[in-house]
Amino acid sequence: MDWFMIIKAFIIGGIICIIGQILIDKTKLTPARILVIYVTLGTILGGLGIYEYLIDFAGCGATVPLTGFGNLLAKGAISEVNSNGFIGAFTGGIKSAAGGIASAIFFGYIASLISKPKIKKQ
Repeated sequence: MDWFMIIKAFIIGGIICIIGQILIDKTKLTPARILVIYVTLGTILGGLGIYEYLIDFAGCGATVPLTGFGNLLAKGAISEVNSNGFIGAFTGGIKSAAGGIASAIFFGYIASLISKPKIKKQ
């Protein structure tokens, strides 16, 4: 087991989460907007080929957060454009992320059946 990689993944993933928490605490951004910022940032960095260096360094510490999802969308779109042309820009991201999207929907549904939602007091 590569303990050094585990530590790097923990630190990089933690830093990404800390930045999100600071944005929640210190700005008026909603969590939904921060989610969109993270996915968009991951897509841009992935499209430019920069995010791969972070993945090589931190492994799952970079692929599990939302920025990793954005990177996955960009990689899929680029791959599909190279093989199928312009239409691949619209289909590639969804193809590459389909497993994660389906899992999120399935487990979100299971969680909704198990838990009892509460309205947040303002």
